[in-house]
Amino acid sequence: MSVDDTVILHDLFTIKGGGERLVMTLCQALQADLVIGQHSAESFDLDGMPGQVTDLSALSSLHGIRTMTLARAFKKYRTTKAFGQAIYSGVCAPMARPGVVADRHLFYCHTPPRFLYDKADHYAAQLSWPARMALKVLNAWFKPQYEAAVDDMDVVLTNSHYVKQRIKQHLDIDAEVVYPPVDTQQFHWQKAGDYYLSLARLDGLKRVSAIVDAFKDMPEHRLVIASGGAEAEHLKRSAQGCANITFTGWLSETELQTLLGGCLATIYVPEDEDFGMSPVESMAAGKPVICSDHGGPLESVIDGETGWHVGGNDHQALAQDIQRVVQSTSHTAIHSMREACEARAQDFKSELFIENITKYF
Repeated sequence: MSVDDTVILHDLFTIKGGGERLVMTLCQALQADLVIGQHSAESFDLDGMPGQVTDLSALSSLHGIRTMTLARAFKKYRTTKAFGQAIYSGVCAPMARPGVVADRHLFYCHTPPRFLYDKADHYAAQLSWPARMALKVLNAWFKPQYEAAVDDMDVVLTNSHYVKQRIKQHLDIDAEVVYPPVDTQQFHWQKAGDYYLSLARLDGLKRVSAIVDAFKDMPEHRLVIASGGAEAEHLKRSAQGCANITFTGWLSETELQTLLGGCLATIYVPEDEDFGMSPVESMAAGKPVICSDHGGPLESVIDGETGWHVGGNDHQALAQDIQRVVQSTSHTAIHSMREACEARAQDFKSELFIENITKYF
């Protein structure tokens, strides 16, 4: 193997998320080796990756120390080959920087760790007092090492101008924006459906609860929630008795593509989202997006052309804003956005991502 080769290091393959899709796109396009902290059956199958896949199997079964064990595993990792470039993705993977032999080191920062910086109070508030103390100790150990690793990179890339500002604020680094890849060829308009679709993971920051509350008061409009997460049971109880709200749980890629291609529009309203690949996938299928009026989605969804920006200062206001759009927009108007949505999605296709990221090699 020559030094022109690439190695990619990524924290975890335990879910089917946007970061995992990005890493797989890079591996396939660059024929790269892959080093991961842990792989599980709930994530993508990595058997088809073109290079060598190394699983550090580092994720502890004890939830409270997972970040520490993952970070330690990457700190101990040493390459046995010399590479042209090493690309780091995630929170703990950059810790491997001293042990990786490469001509150039690139960090694709999806976001500075939320538990260390802008969402520290949010995460601490969910914990018991002993757990908060443990988190404080972890952060004191982790933060200086993380910042030192990031400072040692040749270039820091990120997924949106929104996160670029966050990186500047917390790390004082001027990152370069390379929008993440969406395999737009996998998503197609299939029919003019009559249901709204939510694909966001069911946790607090994704604010799916506001979508549920909006549709509880709109029994004439259908909502399908095709995902899972920590809030799944709570949301199901909240929607009990509402025949217009359906939960499917996690689905296969084919099932998701079918649901997306046949919906009326999608709804994606997370708080402080980094970028958000789901809106781009929706537009690739010709479906407009009701999205948050702040954060990364503003960089993909064009208000009034490929979707609508909704907000509100609290949960109730957000639910009411969703209701306003759903109740005031005809199906004909929504279907008329198909061409604009499909065209907009092409600005984020995988080929452009590879072209833009390789400029930094």
